[in-house]
Amino acid sequence: MKTLGLIGGMSWESTAEYYRTLNELTRDRLGGLHSAQLVLYSVDFAAIEEMQAAGRWEAAGAVLADAARSLEAAGAELLLICTNTMHKVADQVAAAVTVPLLHLADATADAVRAAGLRRVGLLGTAFTMEQDFYRGRLTTGGLDVLVPETDSRALVHRVIYEELCRGVVREESRAAYRQVIEDLVAAGAEGIILGCTEIELLVGPKDSPVPVFPTARLHAEAAVATALAD
Repeated sequence: MKTLGLIGGMSWESTAEYYRTLNELTRDRLGGLHSAQLVLYSVDFAAIEEMQAAGRWEAAGAVLADAARSLEAAGAELLLICTNTMHKVADQVAAAVTVPLLHLADATADAVRAAGLRRVGLLGTAFTMEQDFYRGRLTTGGLDVLVPETDSRALVHRVIYEELCRGVVREESRAAYRQVIEDLVAAGAEGIILGCTEIELLVGPKDSPVPVFPTARLHAEAAVATALAD
């Protein structure tokens, strides 16, 4: 198995899910006591969040690029940024190393197309829902992407940063997300991309009338498949 390099900590709540999922998938593929061969660099999310809020994306990218170089030096052969939002600096990170970076949006678009769907609703941070670095990548991957209305985007974003990233899961937030999903379906969405790794802590298939695409799990599945391809 190729050694996976995880850039995590954004937030550690979802990175813990990455670690669990990668090991479960590897065990399921190889059996017995097998587990994923990986190295993890977990950053301080408070510093990254301050850079996000201030629009200092190049500085944030430099932090992740340093992490990537450390992972490569530690033996990583395939890199994962364990967060959708920080794929805004994916090119900067990829340019810092010689090993490949598995882009989360590409893994997600592949899964949506494999399900025979094209028009999807996207939930995530405001950065992910509103900026082109992620939506544009999905569009290039052949998808038609819908996002919630302004007030709903603000709600989705607030719940991520004020609750889910802090390990807080509230039933009223789950109900609010269900309504946002229903609105996207009413607007024509055939599926829903859970485009923030923490959202999977709150909602899942039972919360949506159409298929959901949990990006952290899809990323992990693609990583294990790639790591075991040889």
